[in-house]
Parts: sequence; C-alpha cells; structure tokens
Amino acid sequence: MLSANCFHHLSVHRHKLAAVRQLRSLSAALWPHPGPPPRRFPLAETPRRKYRAGAQSSPMTASQMSHILRTNEYSFRVHELDGRNASPVLGFDSNLLPSNVPSEDRRSAATCLQSRGMLFGVFDGHAGYACAQAVSERLFYYIAVSLLPLKTLMDIEEAVENERPVFPILQWHKHPNDYVSTDAGKLYFSSLRTYWQELIDLHDGKDHKDIGAALVGAFQRLDNDISLEAQVELGDPLSHYTPLRVAISGCTACVAHVDGLDLHVANLGDSRAVLGVQNGNGTWSALTISNDHNAQNPEELERVRLEHPAAEEKTVVKHDRLLGLLMPFRAFGDIKFKWSGELLSRVLDARPDILSGNEYARMLPANYYTPPYLIAEPEVTSHRLRPQDKFLILATDGLWDLMHRQNVVQVVGEHLTGIHWQKPVSGTSFTLGQMHSLLVERKARASTAFEDHNTATHLIRHALGSDDFGGLDPRRLSRMLSLPQELARMYRDDITVTVIQLNTPIIEAQSKAAAL
Repeated sequence: MLSANCFHHLSVHRHKLAAVRQLRSLSAALWPHPGPPPRRFPLAETPRRKYRAGAQSSPMTASQMSHILRTNEYSFRVHELDGRNASPVLGFDSNLLPSNVPSEDRRSAATCLQSRGMLFGVFDGHAGYACAQAVSERLFYYIAVSLLPLKTLMDIEEAVENERPVFPILQWHKHPNDYVSTDAGKLYFSSLRTYWQELIDLHDGKDHKDIGAALVGAFQRLDNDISLEAQVELGDPLSHYTPLRVAISGCTACVAHVDGLDLHVANLGDSRAVLGVQNGNGTWSALTISNDHNAQNPEELERVRLEHPAAEEKTVVKHDRLLGLLMPFRAFGDIKFKWSGELLSRVLDARPDILSGNEYARMLPANYYTPPYLIAEPEVTSHRLRPQDKFLILATDGLWDLMHRQNVVQVVGEHLTGIHWQKPVSGTSFTLGQMHSLLVERKARASTAFEDHNTATHLIRHALGSDDFGGLDPRRLSRMLSLPQELARMYRDDITVTVIQLNTPIIEAQSKAAAL
C-alpha cells in the first residue's frame, strides 16, 4: 500500500497538472488509440437468432455459425526487417465470444516502442465491465513505464513539462470492435505521470530491470490508483466509466511479456496461460505457466486463511468463494473486499446515483471484519523459451471451463501444423456398422477442420462443438450459439482467447548464441 507521504505527493502533482496547458493534446500524443470512434457498447454483440419458448429452432447453417464466431476475431503478424523477422513472436490470433451482453471480458496486445518486448493480456470482468475496460487500457502503460530506463523517463517528463510532443511508448494491436473509453483520459494520464515521476525520484541509477518486480509494481500501483481515484474524483454520473464505477466492479488479469527468450507471465485471478510444447514424436504437451487464484488452489486457500485471524477461518472462504461471494482470490478493483467498512459507507453514501439498481455494490459482505480480503499482487512466472515451445495460449476461464488444457493445446497444435490426431476409440464396443459410420463422419469433419484461418476462432469452435472423440458436432455447436441471452450465461461464460505463435528459427538461433 502507498504511504501517506505518497498520497500527499500524488495530490500535489495533480494540482500541478491541472495548471498545465494543453494537457489533453499531450496525453493524446503519449496515449494513442487507433481505430474508429468509440461505440455505445463495448465490443460487437454476438448476433443471436430470435428464440421462442417451446419451439424447436432449426439448426444454424455453417455460414451462420462462422459469422457469429468470427465477429471479433483479430490477427497480427510481426513485420519482417530486411526480409527477416528477428522477433521470437511470429504473430498472434485473438478472439472474443460474448455470453454477457455487453461482454465483461477484454483483451489487449501491444509492442513496447521505447523498451523491448511485446505485451499480451486477457481480462475477465465481474459485476460489470468498467474495471476490465479500464485495466485493459491502462495496465500496459504502467508496465511499459516500469521498464523504461531513467534517461527515457526523464526525457518524457521534460517533454510533458515543456509542452513538447512525446513519442508513444506503445504500439497497440486492436480489433476495430475493441472499445476505447474517452471519459477519463485526462485522469488516467495524470495518474500515470505521477507514477513515472515517483519512479524517477526512487530510481537507483541502474538501468538493469527486474521484469518480475516491474510487473508486480505495475499491477499494484494501478490498483492503488483505481482505489484512490474513486475516493477523490467523482466524474460524470452519466458515464459508464466514472472512477467509482470502475472501482466497484472488478477484473482478473493474465498478462504475458515476451522479450527475446524470456517469457514472463503475471497472473491475477483465474484466467490462465498455457504453453504448447511439441514433443520429438510430433505429439503435443501442455505446460501451464500460471496458477489459478481460487479455492481449487490449496496454497492460495491457505494464504487467504493465514492473512486473517483464526476466528474467521470458517467465514473468510465459504462455499469456495471469498466471504461467500467472490470466486477469484486476487483481482483489480472490487473495493467492497478491500476498503474499510467506514470508508465504503462514506464514499458510497455520497454517490447514490452510482448505486441505483446495483445491489452488488450496495451490500456490505457478511463477516467483514479485517479488510482487505482481496489483493492485486500478481503471481509472476518466468520461463526460458525453447525450440520445442511453439505457441502460448492466454484465455479467460470461459475457455478452461469447457476444455482441459491438454485438449486445448492439441487442437491448436493440429490447426497450426495441419496434422490432425484423432482420439483413439480403443476400449469402446463398436459394431462394424457403427465403426463405418464413425469413420465416414470423421472424414466429413476433416474436410472442414481447418476452415478457420484464425487459430483462436478454431479453438472456440471446438470448445463449444466438440464431441466425445475430438471431432466437431455441428448440431451441438448450433445449439450453443443459438442460446438466447437469458440462457447463454447458464451454459458458458464470455470466452476470450489469444494464441501467440512463437518463431522457432529465431528461438533456436538465440538459444545457440546464449549457450556459447
């Protein structure tokens, strides 16, 4: 947590920033957002057919299903330099299939322009989408600033102070449907500037960066800023992105930073990062790079219980939820699990307009004795990339609820290589007629197995439509995509997937060079 001096320092700088002319134009230079004007609702809603209770709807056609699945797909390929791509990343495919309307998931991808590496992230919101939206826009800036050398930080500060143009620090890779909020850009820039000013003041003069420490610091500082902004900035009550709305809602985050052979994953909550590893015989193995922060993780469960008095042992986690309410044990926002009861009451009572119809925010959790119960400290895992590491999958829990990680890696690996391994049927009794039907069905499905150019789309298609033998069942896929809004959330969550394809020749060359 920030000290009282830090909060005073933050307040002083905010008053100073208010007097700086043309701050909005300067922040736009540092904070470029490509794409069309903001939409009324974040992300394109998945087209749905009308549903009549009691009526048996006809199956969707293949083109109808593909249209729904491809609405939010996005692909990016890293540009080659002089005919060669010196990056360990070839490119990535991403997609988002909403269940909630509007979707509470978000995704981000960017190239660091004034430091090295690429950043990828998936964000799973709850109690609304405001926090996930804010974090998806802001977190990468905090990470990038944390990784900048002292001279670059000082150059940026001098340019802003003297109202000179500032070179961007990130190049975003966004789908046109990826919403960009404009309501709080000035506030976000103010908080970011205060952060880099403190990094300058506290710098030890060494430019060697501990990436793990930088990731942890960026996550925690952004969460502190979200909390502080909710206390001091009221914002437009008609906006979906007032600081208090952002802080009341919450989101998990799974972020990967790739720089040369170094992969770092910072995870907060129950989204997941999994590496696809190709074995010597061509088969695939899944290597999980992150740990879930929920009641299914014994170490995480023990951590939560030890942070509170023994008298709360039976109430701090109840029915596998934090205080009986929240599934993830780490998240951004969610001030109702972090602030003191007195502060919650004082701030929320001052904004009854925000709470109108929001019972989640209004209700103080039962057995709320020793906050904070929720933390925003990510668990950082590092991994040295190897030639057999072919791709990295980041996905929200909507995917992992439907598919085991080994099946996920196999589907992606087969799609990227074009080699399709069928699930064996040994141990199951078949007549010759049934076996013939199965083989005919598999042959028909194989002809459409690679119709998706986007690997993330292909993976979501399998998550919703796979049968017991690893093939696609069009009828099952049609039923899952036809569910009306009021039923869809009962069967699945929002699904967000990013598949990062790794550059094997570059990884091999860099591995050999590092071994010399």
